[in-house]
Amino acid sequence: MKITILCVGKIKESFFRCAIDEYKKRLSRFAKIDIIELKDEKIPENASPKECEMVLSKEGTEILNKIPKNSYVFSMCIEGKLISSEELSKKIDIIKNTNDHIVFIIGGSLGLLDDVKKASNEMISFGKITLPHQLMRVVLSEQIYRAFKISANESYHK
Repeated sequence: MKITILCVGKIKESFFRCAIDEYKKRLSRFAKIDIIELKDEKIPENASPKECEMVLSKEGTEILNKIPKNSYVFSMCIEGKLISSEELSKKIDIIKNTNDHIVFIIGGSLGLLDDVKKASNEMISFGKITLPHQLMRVVLSEQIYRAFKISANESYHK
């Protein structure tokens, strides 16, 4: 199984990078995990709706160009379906039977272009809160790891 986290922006703080690296290491016994970081477009201060739309469009086009063919795609969106750790584990188990590549997309600070959402198999959310994109990447990495631990019937703290 291959997991790709496709995201806009780079991890700047070393403590976030360390956490993500730790979950990548833990996940390596279950799946190959790749993180593809795309350039985040500069948003002008006091950006107009048209300027925001242009940023979303540029980032969205980059995302769409990087989605691997024949992969199962989850877009992480605040308006996505709320999903528990157990539900994510079950979804991954089902997908593993028909597909060997899952992609999770984390957009930029303006979110995701509608075309990216439409290109996804599912839009999911871990809650109605807004997280910084760097922290969301840590949370997503942990939840993917947790999903595999649940699926393997291995203990993991609750």
